[in-house]
Amino acid sequence: MIRRGLNANDSLKHNKKVTLMIHFSSLDWMVLAGFMLLLVAVVVWSLFEKEKNTSDYFLAGRNAGWLVIGSSIFASNIGSEHLVGLSGAGMQSGMAMAHWELQSWIILLLGWVFAPFYWSSKVYTMPEYMERRYSSSSRTFLSFISLVSYVLTKVSVTVYAGGVVLKTVLGIDSLWGIDFFWIAALGLVVITGIYTVLGGMKAIMWTSVLQTPVLIIGSLVILVVGLDKVGGFAELERINGENMRLMRPIDDENFPWPGVIFGSFIIGFWYWCTDQYIVQRVLSAKGIQAARRGTIFAGYLKLLPVFIFLFPGMIAFALHAQGKIHIESADQAFAVLVSELLPSGVKGIVIAGLLAALMSSLASLFNSSATLFTIDFYKKFKPDASETKLLSVGRQATIAVVILGVVWIPVMQMVSDVLYEYLQLVQALIAPGIAVVFLLGVFSKRITPAAGLIGLVSGFVLGMLRLVLTIFKEQLATDGVLYALVDMNWLYYCSLLFIVICVLVIAVSFFTKSAPEAQLAGLTYGSISAEQKAEIKAGIDKWDIIHTCIIVGITAFIYWRFW
Repeated sequence: MIRRGLNANDSLKHNKKVTLMIHFSSLDWMVLAGFMLLLVAVVVWSLFEKEKNTSDYFLAGRNAGWLVIGSSIFASNIGSEHLVGLSGAGMQSGMAMAHWELQSWIILLLGWVFAPFYWSSKVYTMPEYMERRYSSSSRTFLSFISLVSYVLTKVSVTVYAGGVVLKTVLGIDSLWGIDFFWIAALGLVVITGIYTVLGGMKAIMWTSVLQTPVLIIGSLVILVVGLDKVGGFAELERINGENMRLMRPIDDENFPWPGVIFGSFIIGFWYWCTDQYIVQRVLSAKGIQAARRGTIFAGYLKLLPVFIFLFPGMIAFALHAQGKIHIESADQAFAVLVSELLPSGVKGIVIAGLLAALMSSLASLFNSSATLFTIDFYKKFKPDASETKLLSVGRQATIAVVILGVVWIPVMQMVSDVLYEYLQLVQALIAPGIAVVFLLGVFSKRITPAAGLIGLVSGFVLGMLRLVLTIFKEQLATDGVLYALVDMNWLYYCSLLFIVICVLVIAVSFFTKSAPEAQLAGLTYGSISAEQKAEIKAGIDKWDIIHTCIIVGITAFIYWRFW
């Protein structure tokens, strides 16, 4: 029986899952085959567009338009943890996780506030921007933090969730005496890795254009059919009750409203405005205007997950309560809905959407990791390396990061066997220091290179300290300071860490030397050149403003409706 009130987003435990197989008709297999053929065609086309240099491979030649950028941002963000984990979260805790899916306004911050600095500086990576704003040491350390975060979160979580999903969908426990989870996970990595390594960013971004509509259409079908089966939206609200509310009491174990308001912003700013994984799409733009409009388009798309992922989870809870379906654990919600509600052919579309989410997320991870290692480590120490050599190193780095991510999966389960709980914890530990350094660095010339480095280092050390202590929580004295630190709500800890690092960075800046004005040119709001201002203003028209206001208005309405 599904119970609410457990840890939010509980589940994704592949070793404890009741096997559920989705039965495919011939039509379903034909739909899946058609999708895969289209995907192969896009990849083959990208191969003919030969990457001549690192700009082509890592940034698609800096010639991407707004449609490709927006689709790629959205497809990169949406992974198996959304289709399965977020649906499970909706079933387990209702609208609580919607705060992380209503961050279109933060994506707009990327386009309107930060993209002009990033793009006009012509950097490949966020660490490279950090070097120009602060120092070479800051660049190196941010690269290190970013790669560690990819191994700890994005790669390991996506591969893990993908293995769980495919095992559930196919209903295979083992093959050749091997747990099918590992076969599915590694198979997914190999298939995605092939087109990522061969096609580079161009293949990734154009496959995202194909994958995004498939993902949306498949999920919308679940929503529409599910609502009809429940008996309409009013019945859905009645059955879910208080779990339809966004704001939870201050003493809520998982989502206290002060922690949600501040913690979700800190994590969201780090993810959408500073993380190479997302910002790399903006850096691929053919101009500041294309970059901004790409984020606006992504802002529209980012409004969808609440309805196409969270709501199906709440629909599953309602149908389970009505006795129309039976679900053993929350992470089965998506698979059960597909199996029980959808007709032949439509199942194929939905599963194609699932595969699209898995592959687009992994592909983006692979390319971003390769970019960080190649540009910020290898090229820094081997500045005379040829373009061919850099491309080869980038591909090798992709393989290395994936291997580390897969190896980390068993360790990840030691921290928490609850996927979303683990993901939230680690992101809350990584985000504060980086968010502080970027926010203060862009808006103030007074923040010094020494302060920037100290902010990055202290934020990472304090964050990893809690991660290590979490692993050994059971060995800590329950009345000690360390236990209290580990036991603190993750959102409150994230907010506290942000404040501590912010105070530290500002204090250090009072006693250390500022960067020269020449170094800061065009990198902070106080040092924008007249030419830069003219370029930014030239690309703005009324429709950019209108669409921005529409996105903010829709977001505000959703908060008002479900407050």
